[in-house]
Amino acid sequence: MCGIVGILGTHEVAPLLVDALKRLEYRGYDSAGISTLKGGKLERRRAVGKLIELSDLLVHDPLAGKSGIGHTRWATHGEPNAKNAHPHIVGRVSVVHNGIIENFLELRKELETKGIHPQTDTDTETVAIWVNYELSQGKNPEDAVTSCLAKIKGAYALCFLFEGEEDLIIATRVGSPLAIGYGDGEMFVGSDAIALAPLTNKMSYLEDGDIALLTREGATIKDKNGSHANREMRTIRAEANRVEKDGFTHFMEKEIYEQPTAILNTLDGRVGGDDVRDDIFGIGSSELFEKVKRIQIVACGTSLHAGRVAAN
Repeated sequence: MCGIVGILGTHEVAPLLVDALKRLEYRGYDSAGISTLKGGKLERRRAVGKLIELSDLLVHDPLAGKSGIGHTRWATHGEPNAKNAHPHIVGRVSVVHNGIIENFLELRKELETKGIHPQTDTDTETVAIWVNYELSQGKNPEDAVTSCLAKIKGAYALCFLFEGEEDLIIATRVGSPLAIGYGDGEMFVGSDAIALAPLTNKMSYLEDGDIALLTREGATIKDKNGSHANREMRTIRAEANRVEKDGFTHFMEKEIYEQPTAILNTLDGRVGGDDVRDDIFGIGSSELFEKVKRIQIVACGTSLHAGRVAAN
């Protein structure tokens, strides 16, 4: 499960992007990269392996700029190598992506009829190529992204950075979560609140089909029909230990052992005492729960084993 982060900042963003990506390591990944704008020009650094490889690269080959996007990739299309790592840059656009573009082969064939050939094995590069093509036809970034989205099929969260646009990030999602963070003269986007927690605690979540245009003054969000949308801004409390291994060998092992605590935290304040909170579970839920005679656990894969443990 890939991780996305984007920053329109007031300071150099490369170290901030890497730090935010570290908070997404729990998702798993095999390569990482960042892209920034400096003097209106797009630059990037990518590395295979753990984030320390990217950090080492940035020590020897720094990346300047106060606008940027970053990504941790779990390879689905093509090998986990530097060529296939995100961000992808094609012409005037840089993009990071979580999800799968289901019709990318069909789109590639259409691009080939225009004399445009991909340079990587990924489905994501197809998005960058299409958006850059639309830009070359005279469209502005918003219209270029909108035109591309009308062509693609799949589940995705996408974040775009554009050459010559140091005060613009465009983010959109269908099926994959994406959070917008609000700062003081800064704006952020991330796969989840944990990634953005050190940067801001004021966030809103995009809904399926939303397109968000971020500038340092705020976010303009349009829904899947192109109408302006207001997404509730919330104050989020993200716990730091969520992204630490706490002595475990890997995150999956930690998540297994923390399940009892996670369940208690979920139920705390919601279930207990004489009543079930109707404002959480719905009107009449207390009476409904009293009639429950058994609980069914439906699961597959690793969840099947967790379900069997719970059943016992």
